[in-house]
Amino acid sequence: MSRANRIVIVGGGIAGLMLATRLGRTLGRDGAARVTLVDSHPTHLWKPMLHSMAAGTRDVAQTQVAYLAHACSHGFTYQAGRMCGLDRTRREIVLGEMAAPDGSRLLGERHVPYDTLVLALGSEANDASLPGVRDICHFIDSQPQAEAFNAALRCESLRSAVNDDALRVVIAGGGATGVALAAELRQTFALAAGYGDPQICERLKLTLIESGPRLLGAFAPEVSTSAQEQLEQCGFRVLTDTRIVCADRDGFYRDDGQLIPGDLLVWAAGVKAPDVLKGIGGLATNAANQIVVRSSLQTAQDERIFALGDCASLTVTDGKGALPPTAQVATQQAAHLSRHLGAWLDGRAIPPFAYRDPGASVSLSDYNAFGALGRFGIFKGGIVRGRFAQWSHAMLYRRHQHALHGFTRATMLLGAEKLGGLRGPRLRLA
Repeated sequence: MSRANRIVIVGGGIAGLMLATRLGRTLGRDGAARVTLVDSHPTHLWKPMLHSMAAGTRDVAQTQVAYLAHACSHGFTYQAGRMCGLDRTRREIVLGEMAAPDGSRLLGERHVPYDTLVLALGSEANDASLPGVRDICHFIDSQPQAEAFNAALRCESLRSAVNDDALRVVIAGGGATGVALAAELRQTFALAAGYGDPQICERLKLTLIESGPRLLGAFAPEVSTSAQEQLEQCGFRVLTDTRIVCADRDGFYRDDGQLIPGDLLVWAAGVKAPDVLKGIGGLATNAANQIVVRSSLQTAQDERIFALGDCASLTVTDGKGALPPTAQVATQQAAHLSRHLGAWLDGRAIPPFAYRDPGASVSLSDYNAFGALGRFGIFKGGIVRGRFAQWSHAMLYRRHQHALHGFTRATMLLGAEKLGGLRGPRLRLA
């Protein structure tokens, strides 16, 4: 193994940070390799938590991970930047310019050399290039976007309260993100009613739009039906089989020309990898900009380049197509690569990645939760709901914490989070 082997991981999401943490512990600390994590934002937040941050029902101060501090504690280095190019011949990634909060130039273009490159840039909602969507709508794909939506939500709530006007929030996308955000927003205003404005829930007009025949298309039909009934009981108007063709400041326009009016528009439909990955460095990508990888998680064009998580497309051998872009897949791929990358640097092959489907879950805030059990275990393919499903959903995040921090620190963080919830309001008020 080359002592100078430079492992560069681009993207500090679930897969990228977990891989950097494990490789830093196993290869970085003993000098077997130099592990570098690149991300444009200084902190990591578990992505399924973004909807509660956007709605203002969760304080993320104790749950986010500062890359720099975490890197120092786990044997790798962190470099701030957003990848904008890849030179496979020179084995370098290109980081674009970075601006300061006031808009001035902070950092110029930089080149980061690598011997082994891992692309883990995650995914984002797919606007399908529909007119107005990118300019008008809020997206909830990153912490800055979630913070921006929360700021806009508080401003519109104030306007609604002072003028006694309706606050119309329209969410496009009836997948797990859109459904979870919808429930969390309803919880936000239910909590806000206890802070001196009992009429706020009556002024709130919520609409959830899905282009397909039902919500949560990846789940069983009975889960879709139950989730829609729950949202409608909470006051949501749910529109299925509704295709949006454009957006402007008045709202979304359907393909029949009808306007769905809204003051706050959210786009949570579709999934794609970041546009920067489209054909980057001559690597094969699919229509969703995902990098096509083999079972070893290596690209076919360059064995020194790996991709995992939401930005990778791996077609499994059971004939059911590519693996879905979920936290479960990202976690298992990061664990697989962390176990075998050291041996690969010594010349051994990486065994094929095999995904174990533990099922999927979606939480509707405090109202309900649903889970579809996976292909193994006693109750294969079963459906769970209620408190047990909520607990199972919460455990996904706790396992992520354990993977990053170890059992002791993760337990301490859980305790600190619970104590923090006791001393402060459940709703972000400022």
